[in-house]
Amino acid sequence: MSGWRKRQILELDRNMEKVIRDGKVAVLLSPGHGAGWSTWNSTLDDGEKILFDPDIVECVERGDLDMAQYVAAKKYPNGYWGGADQLTICWVPVGTHFRIHEYDGFESVEIREEINWIVA
Repeated sequence: MSGWRKRQILELDRNMEKVIRDGKVAVLLSPGHGAGWSTWNSTLDDGEKILFDPDIVECVERGDLDMAQYVAAKKYPNGYWGGADQLTICWVPVGTHFRIHEYDGFESVEIREEINWIVA
């Protein structure tokens, strides 16, 4: 998708693009119960790319979730897009270690420094 309004993109070693604004990275997730966006696609070769894809981020920002699903299916034909109808963006500070937590399809971001780990 071309002509998108002033998006900042960081190119990574693994040929992965991320949308970055005000020091934060756009992370795609599905916070509704049912199918998880990133968690149901995490085993794909492109699983991490799906989490950050700038074209899909653009669709979500416009509120066009049908187009987000269409773009995902075109770019990643082996994925499952059941969570696209509830897709949202979580803005995570650049360089933050995080993971996507999923329960019954409901995805949320967990920041490493905010988790109270138990040590054996």
